[in-house]
Amino acid sequence: MDKRYHSKDFVILGLLLALGLGLLLLMYQVDRQWQRMSEMQRAMQEQAEDMRRMRSAVQGLDSRLRAGVVLDGQGSQERDAIPSAFQRAFAAAEQADYASGDWLVRAFPTGLATLTPLVSSDAYSSEVQSYVLEPLLIRDPDTLEWQGLLAQDWSFSEDGMTIRFTLREGVEFSDGEPLTSDDVVFTYEFIMNEAIAAPRARAYLEKLESVIAIDQRTVDFVFSEPYFNSLSLAGGLQVLARHFYEPFLEDPRSFNQSRGLLMGTGPYRLADPRGWTPDLGMVELQRNPRYWGPVDPPFDRLLWRVIENDSARLTTFRNGELDIYAARPREYQQLRDDERLAARTQRFEYMSPTAGYSYIGWNQQRNDQPTLFADPKVRRAMAYLTDTDRIIDEIMLGYAEPAVSPFNPRSPQHDASITPYPFDVAKAQALLAEAGFADRNGDGILQGPDGQQFEFDLVFFQDNEDTRRMVLFLRDLYARAGIVMRPRPTEWSVMLDLLNRKDFDAITLGWTSGVETDVYQMFHSSQRVAGGDNFIHYGNPELDALIELARSTVDDEERMPIWHQVERILHEEQPYTFLMRRMTLAFVDQRLSNLQQTRLGLNLSAIPLEVYVPAEQQRYSR
Repeated sequence: MDKRYHSKDFVILGLLLALGLGLLLLMYQVDRQWQRMSEMQRAMQEQAEDMRRMRSAVQGLDSRLRAGVVLDGQGSQERDAIPSAFQRAFAAAEQADYASGDWLVRAFPTGLATLTPLVSSDAYSSEVQSYVLEPLLIRDPDTLEWQGLLAQDWSFSEDGMTIRFTLREGVEFSDGEPLTSDDVVFTYEFIMNEAIAAPRARAYLEKLESVIAIDQRTVDFVFSEPYFNSLSLAGGLQVLARHFYEPFLEDPRSFNQSRGLLMGTGPYRLADPRGWTPDLGMVELQRNPRYWGPVDPPFDRLLWRVIENDSARLTTFRNGELDIYAARPREYQQLRDDERLAARTQRFEYMSPTAGYSYIGWNQQRNDQPTLFADPKVRRAMAYLTDTDRIIDEIMLGYAEPAVSPFNPRSPQHDASITPYPFDVAKAQALLAEAGFADRNGDGILQGPDGQQFEFDLVFFQDNEDTRRMVLFLRDLYARAGIVMRPRPTEWSVMLDLLNRKDFDAITLGWTSGVETDVYQMFHSSQRVAGGDNFIHYGNPELDALIELARSTVDDEERMPIWHQVERILHEEQPYTFLMRRMTLAFVDQRLSNLQQTRLGLNLSAIPLEVYVPAEQQRYSR
């Protein structure tokens, strides 16, 4: 049947054509507007950058004038006007190939539960916070001497019980509000408020009697008794903004359960200081445009990508999408012979003088009942059954050293006469027999006096291949002595929850370390409280007294022998089986310049930042 077009069809066709043309015009207009918005955004960024440079120049001029420098163009006088804490960063910025810009991209091997200070408990969150929150003092990475960061200077009272800090002028939080001594006082009071879930921080600050604002820039830290680490304690306090954090005291639960409340005076900031959540799968910090320091941080952005799988993390690094890769020993041996990787990376292999240690923690009380590990004979037996030398040789391939105690063997805290437990099954079996364990039914498994089998779960982080291999190796060793160990691979967030609830038999983890380690947090019986870090329920009145005595002894020569007594008790009682200290095995992209080894390790994470990417090697746009 023939079709015939009517005028109505032409009208509809015309309308459709007009509609299509209208859509095209609309899309064109939207595209133009988008381009215009992009240009405006770019212009605003450039203006912000110009203002930042002007601000930096004015601040630098101001600091030089305050220091009495005559502006005759001599570089040495300009350098002298820079505060000592910024001298290394200033020297980096003076290098011929120095350029600001680009991103520093790293990876976390596990997701972060929270970035909120005080309620976070892992080293990864602390790493992010260190770029946003600033303390009063920092250590020089070479001399280890204290230098003023937020504090311009400090002094002790005659009796040594009060430290007075004078804050620098012109310091602002990243939202533009000025920092005053009132914020320092608030930080102390906020931590000491029992409604805030900060038992770890409170444990450190309990030696403080009060923090008092004398005026806008002067604040006193008054100690209730002598404390050897008083300057580190007061000077290391990261200052919180009263106007930002105080409203949460009306509903402390909202703070304690928060995920991303992070705002400070540091060189970087979150785009939204309240908006970070773990499901983002990454942490991104932006340059703080209001940063007060006389030397601007070099990178526009700091980015951490969460990549839990070891192989995926290595592939991402090989693809040039990460700047740093911390290799496991087996990988390291393969990668160091990789010519393509060697051509574009720098390789670092060293034992940090402040390296932390790994351990197995034996929970001594669960559900208000003593466990298998409440008896020190059993814990010593587990130390004899843990063949640390083979773990280091066969799993770590020699890139580690045995850990004798919490104290670094290079520190005067360590007593050189104390040595690691050797692998000795006979001694372990003798100790277990003394504790009442025997194979009473001939099935090859020990039973206790109550007839219960010696069996337990060992919790470990599921995505660490070396730890997995170690745990399986230990399962076989323990089985030879008639002990059933069930490996329990666990997600990181679940591990943190188990620690908080103290709901596990045994767990393997690691502690970071420092120049001098205060073990009060981990082993003093008072820290068995909910949320405390004595999550294994260890208690020893003699050790408590020695820890308290060491902490209150200011004289180094008098204090070290006390630490030696503390170490001897920990070695004898083995609340942890101390495993090892691992070497740093790192590959760093060649484009990162000014990398140096210091007494605190590689300066990659030093703050103020002193590594940068020369302009011709910058990879990321703004």
